[in-house]
Amino acid sequence: MAQEQPFLVFGAPAIGEEEIAEVVDCMRSGWLGTGPRVARFESDFAAYRGVGPQHVAAVNSCTAALHVSMVAADLEPGSEVITTPLTFCATVNAIMHAGLTPVLADVDEATGNIDPDAIEAAITPRTRAIVPVHFAGRPCEMDRIVAIAEKHGLVIIEDCAHAIETEYHGTPAGRFGDFGCFSFYVTKNVVTGEGGMILGRDEEKIARARILALHGMSKDAWHRFGDAGYKHYQVVECGFKYNMMDMQAAIGLHQLAKVEKHWLRRQAIWARYDEAFADLPIITPAPPDADTRHGYHLYTIRVDAERCAVDRDGFLNAMNARRIGTGVHYLSVAEHPYYQDTFGWRAEDWPVAMRIGRETSSLPLSPGMTDTDVERVIEAVRTVVLGL
Repeated sequence: MAQEQPFLVFGAPAIGEEEIAEVVDCMRSGWLGTGPRVARFESDFAAYRGVGPQHVAAVNSCTAALHVSMVAADLEPGSEVITTPLTFCATVNAIMHAGLTPVLADVDEATGNIDPDAIEAAITPRTRAIVPVHFAGRPCEMDRIVAIAEKHGLVIIEDCAHAIETEYHGTPAGRFGDFGCFSFYVTKNVVTGEGGMILGRDEEKIARARILALHGMSKDAWHRFGDAGYKHYQVVECGFKYNMMDMQAAIGLHQLAKVEKHWLRRQAIWARYDEAFADLPIITPAPPDADTRHGYHLYTIRVDAERCAVDRDGFLNAMNARRIGTGVHYLSVAEHPYYQDTFGWRAEDWPVAMRIGRETSSLPLSPGMTDTDVERVIEAVRTVVLGL
């Protein structure tokens, strides 16, 4: 009997001996919480994105980064915040956690990114901010979005969960808005297990975000209990428990050092997928626009039952039966019952996002994949889509 193939995990990180050794050293140091490794990770990330360390603050998730950024932005309660329906629920949840009102604007059919024309149409006298999401690593049309924000006096908070390496017209994602929020979740391009980073233009607002992320205290644990002697703290705001741990930063330090190497590997896998799927009756990702850098975070295909031998959910099940993990990025936010019940949203009101969300599946794209893994994915996709 043939041996069953191992399950190819969707989004499995590429972890090396350097990360493992750093975590072990961290455990032996006795300092597991927020401390010197978090400070190093912040400094390294700031340098990578071309800003000073005073412009970044590490947190425990991109969700926390979004939430804290909205609080630090001083948006009045109940203000409307425009975002995309083609995103993870965390984007909308963070808006709600900040006491704000999410408003959806539909996406572009080819890119999946929020449509600037739809943003303009969604603006009301109550609109105070825009949260563009750089979907799958492709930058949004930030020149148009920045122009809209300046015209209407709106704050921009970029959701860069997919976009660590992404650039638009030479400027890194996260540096267009008042804040940029990044994710280091286990499936992301730089991994800390759980983790996030806030990048901000205004040093005072980033300093406030740092305080908000740790209970509203004026000193973090490293400065209270370090070898310079005990430091008293004061609670200056009602904050949150959102700080990153040194255990997480220990992984991130070496992940960030490999960011370009891993980006090149994902780019090569992406190109191989493009080549292998060119003749299939599916929609593959649009090529990157000129003068942009794609983060190559998600390789999404659209499976339409009218053109393929299977519908999207049948495709997911068939790939799983072949022991290949896939993802759905994303069902339109308006498809979920909580938001329908809370806001009266109907998916049909944002038809492009609805259509993309019902047809899309994400394929494995980890830099840890071997060429054999890639060819296995390709063979399975072709077999399932063509009904062979």
